[in-house]
Amino acid sequence: MHPAAPGAAPSVQAPSAQSPSTQAPPAQSPSAQTPSAQPPSAQSPSAQTPSREPVAPAAAPGAADPAPEAGGRVDEPDRSGVEATTTAVPAATPRPRPRPTPAPVADPARPEAPDAEEGPTRPTPRPDTDGPTVAVAAAAATPAATPDAPPAETDPAHTERTPNWDSEATQVIPISTGAAAAEPSASGPTDPPTERIPVAAAAAAPPSRPSDGGPPSGGRSRRRLPLLIVAAVVAVLALVYVADLLLSSGSVPRGVTVAGVAVGGMSLADAEQELRTEIEPRTTVPVEVTAGEVTTQIDPVTAGLAVDWAGTLARAGEQPLNPITRITSFFTQREIGVATTVDRAAVDGALGELLPIVDKVPVEGTVRFEGVTPVAVDPVPGQHLDQPAAVDVLSRDWASGRPVALPLIPLPAKTTPEDVANAIEEVAGPAVSGPVTVIGENDSEGVLEPAVIAESLTFEPGEAGGLEPVLNPTVVTDALDDQLAGSEREPVDASLDFSTTPATVVPSQDGRGVDYDATLADLLTVLTGTGPRQITAVYADQPAEVTTEELQSLGSAGVISEFQTGGFAADSGINIRRAAELINGMVVAPGETFSLDAASGPRTAANGYVEAGVIDNGQPARGIAGGASQVSTTLFNAAYFAGMTDIEHRAHSFYISRYPPGREATISDGTIDMRFRNDTPTAVLIQTVWTPSSITVRLLGTKYYEVESLTGPRTNPTSPNTVNVPAGEDCNPSQGAPGFTITDTRRLTDVRTGEVRTEPTTTTRYNPSPRVVCE
Repeated sequence: MHPAAPGAAPSVQAPSAQSPSTQAPPAQSPSAQTPSAQPPSAQSPSAQTPSREPVAPAAAPGAADPAPEAGGRVDEPDRSGVEATTTAVPAATPRPRPRPTPAPVADPARPEAPDAEEGPTRPTPRPDTDGPTVAVAAAAATPAATPDAPPAETDPAHTERTPNWDSEATQVIPISTGAAAAEPSASGPTDPPTERIPVAAAAAAPPSRPSDGGPPSGGRSRRRLPLLIVAAVVAVLALVYVADLLLSSGSVPRGVTVAGVAVGGMSLADAEQELRTEIEPRTTVPVEVTAGEVTTQIDPVTAGLAVDWAGTLARAGEQPLNPITRITSFFTQREIGVATTVDRAAVDGALGELLPIVDKVPVEGTVRFEGVTPVAVDPVPGQHLDQPAAVDVLSRDWASGRPVALPLIPLPAKTTPEDVANAIEEVAGPAVSGPVTVIGENDSEGVLEPAVIAESLTFEPGEAGGLEPVLNPTVVTDALDDQLAGSEREPVDASLDFSTTPATVVPSQDGRGVDYDATLADLLTVLTGTGPRQITAVYADQPAEVTTEELQSLGSAGVISEFQTGGFAADSGINIRRAAELINGMVVAPGETFSLDAASGPRTAANGYVEAGVIDNGQPARGIAGGASQVSTTLFNAAYFAGMTDIEHRAHSFYISRYPPGREATISDGTIDMRFRNDTPTAVLIQTVWTPSSITVRLLGTKYYEVESLTGPRTNPTSPNTVNVPAGEDCNPSQGAPGFTITDTRRLTDVRTGEVRTEPTTTTRYNPSPRVVCE
């Protein structure tokens, strides 16, 4: 073995990465060299810096080397005073290990050369001391020292070099000058000196990178695994989807129900049979319907409703292709209802019969009084059956076996509960808080007590919203009339004095009285205000109803005609008297047409009429203003004989014995009237005289005609029929009377010229009066 050249730095070198085995140095070389490491110059005795290029793994031990002990470690020589450097290297396949060559011992007399400048290094990972160790050849830096020589000083900063862990090759490790004793090499002096140094093997070699610089092959495999799993799952789901689609082909889609009957998944034939079994019995049972709070029934047969079985199944649709829809169909249901054939006219008629019980008009809010305490009446909304929408709903749900809720159109009230509350607070409450004094003329005074105010005060919806107070002037006037009567003067109508011939006119006198319209104009302001609760009466002249001028227009005033009837019942007499009062004193000017319906109406309870006997559809009955026809007949005859022109009259449907046949007239409020026109040159005054047993009507004025009635015989008699009426107060038994036909002709003679004029004959046909039997 040759000593190392003086000044050469000791180094350890692994074989090159390109070489599969360790290349032994030539015999002439005094030091171990590698292809990647250049020998240092003589002027720089520092150690050679390890190459950054990858190198091959350490050589396997030779056959002559002793085998390592269990645990992967080899015996180390005693290197007292020398710090060993240990480096982890990747574990590799065991290779034949070269025979160890004793390393030269450093000359203790020569100072150790300083290390060469190191390049940048990576952080040193903690070596795995439990792993296997390998022997690394070391080049002797100096001649072997004697055993007694002191160890050379070692630079602590360069005692341990940081290995390049990115490389899979064995690292080149600098060795301190203190060398251990080495065994002679069997191969001769050409073998380089070596030293066994424990090196911790890496736990696992990092994956090699592909030549194209891509990611390590191991990482790529790990990233591909989730993709492969997803692909497998998708493939399985696709197979399941296709299988489900094929198996359900030709059947009703899953989850479908018809009127509560589940048919999803069935064949079309089975589904139709199931529907007929479950639903068909319902098609003849009355359907319960609700409309708001109203509950009633509709007969589906009468309403023209029938099930279209084929159309019902067609509504279920085809098998869905959407996989989400198919999955959710396992957990959900889809109600499609029955397809219905509808007779539109029939169903409209059935729904129309519900209108009287379903439709409700809104009730407006208001304020009523309990004595003198205002009470709120909140509004109630109305409703109207939405008939077109109800047809659709009924057609869809009638066979469901459940009540069908018909749609309604709400009809809101104009007022609100807030409007009612405001009316009480702002008007009703203050109005009845105390009496109101009315100051009249001639030291007269009237008082409106809170009870009278409460009776006269009502509320109506305002045009702009809210509630508006309304006073009933009749209630107020009646309360003040007697109290202020002493301050008024009544008017006096003009009249005729028949004590002379011709009659003379007694002039009319105007009166003076309270103008209540003007007096009460500010009453609401006083009732709701905070000022004095008093008002001043307003007075005005009150002309007579029959004036002097009107009677003077009669000319040589006298009785032109007069007619009287009687035989009426007491209740009818009340109505006769009221109508006679209303027309008494009326003047019909030349050319004017008089209407009894207008002059005596409205014939209502509010206008003084009561209920009495009437004829309703040819049958005896009772009604308001019964008996007014007797006034009509009496006035008609007075006008007939005064020569007035007949404009309108109608006879009763069957003959009434107290009237002249063929010359009588009925009347009905607003529908049947008795009218005549004054075609004479002067006015005509109507005068009525009523007694409990008769009514007399006179026409006063100038007489121009003598009138004669030519009445024909009764012809074409007809027998009465029998009418059975339940016994009670409303049943008036009667023997009845035959019907007949009669004619009448009026002949007029002009008193001024003697000219005679005969008018066309009128024919009246009376029905038989029925025979009434009370059962």
